[in-house]
Amino acid sequence: MDLVVGAVVVAILAALVGLGIANRSGPTGTGAAVPVTSGGTHPRSTTPAAATTPTTTAPATTVPPTTTAPATTVPPTPSTVVGGAAPPVAGPVTAVGDSIMLDIQPELQVDLPGVRVDGLVSRQFETGIGVVQADRAAGTLGNVLVVELGTNGSVTSADIDAMMQAAAGVARVVFVNVDVPRPWEAPDNAVIAAGVARYPGVAVLADWYTLSSPHPEWFTADQVHLNPAGAQALAQLISQNA
Repeated sequence: MDLVVGAVVVAILAALVGLGIANRSGPTGTGAAVPVTSGGTHPRSTTPAAATTPTTTAPATTVPPTTTAPATTVPPTPSTVVGGAAPPVAGPVTAVGDSIMLDIQPELQVDLPGVRVDGLVSRQFETGIGVVQADRAAGTLGNVLVVELGTNGSVTSADIDAMMQAAAGVARVVFVNVDVPRPWEAPDNAVIAAGVARYPGVAVLADWYTLSSPHPEWFTADQVHLNPAGAQALAQLISQNA
């Protein structure tokens, strides 16, 4: 009996010794520290993670499309009419121009009976000013003057003012802008438009550029001169504004 009790006591003592060793060792039994994650949370922490509340996305609100009010159409003034008619002016018409004027001469004489046409190949704008001055001095300048110049070179603001001075007393001066594939096309058209705006009530713009640009078929192979269809279109534009 004493031997049995002794064996039990020895077993109990052995168990207690083993428990003490385990309490001094780390989780692997080596005494090493437990690594800490970068977030500072122990990897074996028993603290439950905070519950994540699911995110609910509110349904998208459908915004009815905005309606744009229709743009108000402002009737163009005579100086910006393209193919439209300016109020008629009584009296004879003088038309001064370059080779484009020669292209349209037959058609213009049909649309404006009695028109006096003075066209010249390669004529520059300043030369045309001299023609108008001479006509006025001779008393042959019409009550309406058509100026078709700028095909062959640059036009300046001073040119426009000089032409208006040469045409003093004329009831209407119709300036035809240009559609010519040359570097001076856009500057000339800007100068002519600005010049017309400086003389409201007298100067009128026949906007050939806007009318003809969509119609390359109106031009001959050189893209400058006009075939019969183009000549008819330009003559009609001029007659509507003369």
